[in-house]
Amino acid sequence: MKQSRLHEQHLKQRAVLAEVIDWQMPAHYGDPATEYAAVRNGVGVADLSHRGKIRVTGEDRVKWLQSVISNDILPLTTGQGLYSSFLTHKGKMLSYFRVYALPDSLFIEDVGEIGETTFQALRKFLLYGTKAKMENCAETWGLLLISGPKAGALIHTAFGTDVSGLKPLSCVTQEIGGQLAMLIRTEETGETDMELLIPADGLASAWERLWAVGAPMGLTPFGTQARETLRLEAGLPRAGTDLTEEIVPPEANLEGKAFSLTKGCYPGQEVVARMDTYGSVRRRLVGLVLQDAVLPPKGAKLFSGEREVGWISSSAHSPSLGCSIAFGFPLRDFTAPGTVLTVDVEGQRHKATVRALPLVMHA
Repeated sequence: MKQSRLHEQHLKQRAVLAEVIDWQMPAHYGDPATEYAAVRNGVGVADLSHRGKIRVTGEDRVKWLQSVISNDILPLTTGQGLYSSFLTHKGKMLSYFRVYALPDSLFIEDVGEIGETTFQALRKFLLYGTKAKMENCAETWGLLLISGPKAGALIHTAFGTDVSGLKPLSCVTQEIGGQLAMLIRTEETGETDMELLIPADGLASAWERLWAVGAPMGLTPFGTQARETLRLEAGLPRAGTDLTEEIVPPEANLEGKAFSLTKGCYPGQEVVARMDTYGSVRRRLVGLVLQDAVLPPKGAKLFSGEREVGWISSSAHSPSLGCSIAFGFPLRDFTAPGTVLTVDVEGQRHKATVRALPLVMHA
């Protein structure tokens, strides 16, 4: 089982650990509700070092990656990023990630916990003679998420960098603890989200610096449980949980976000284009609000009357709404907000009402 470079620091803060892919990471630090409230009202920090991270270098890096992923990276300039996916030839989603353009490389960060899926999928397309090189940075680079209304103030105080003007998926470089790091405006909780991507050797010093100036600001560590609740409220799907080989990008409402219809050929492009041309999206990702306190497991079936119409992909309790919430993939005739469905949990049917995403509006 892999461990973050911050493993001992998490234990000192009484983290309860859980397996995330093949890593031991904090599920919570004793009270997920307190961690959730810190992000909503102040500032929290989470360790995302287990996430898939890939660095692509070489003179053909843009040309090569452009040919295999679903979005158009040619317009990116240094410091800009976008969402993309990697698809099977049938248009199904193998991975979902962000791509950032740096002066001498492209950096890929998975959105979700899918281990080395993206790296292994892409390397099969890196043919001999292509002047591009992939470096698996999962263990050599650390990743911190700083979230909440005070996130920008904390970063400015800790590192002297003003990130208030950064647009989503934009980044700046900054030397931190002798390491050249990236500060990225991202989307994880619905609040102000900043990621610190840094070589793993500098992770501990960056963590300590955040705590040195953040403790008086009420900085709170938050684990996967609080982060999961926050992302569901914010309406943000992730790879491995919601976005799988059962899903084509238009079914997850990723038009204009994670795939291009005009960039030319890439694996799965014909399927995605056909869906757009003929309007043949069979199902859609929706938010669901449950009447009961039950949390449906992944794969729980959705019904309209006695007709099975879809499934649940994620669920959590929403402190803001005071009820259980979920993501589901019902057939398109059952996706309008206000549509009442039921979900089967251990043989019992529970009312689930379709809501527009995001389920909770904050920052």
